[in-house]
Amino acid sequence: MINFEEELKKFHPSLEVEEIEDTIYKQNLTDLTDLLIKTMKENETETEEV
Repeated sequence: MINFEEELKKFHPSLEVEEIEDTIYKQNLTDLTDLLIKTMKENETETEEV
């Protein structure tokens, strides 16, 4: 049977995962909130022009 406590003690995160995490955090990714804000601003601008 697997002893999970012992296995957890042996666990070391992969360096690749840490590198990927850093890369993701450094990028400015657009999410749904950003898209909604952009759309709302565009709509406000369009209604002001009319």
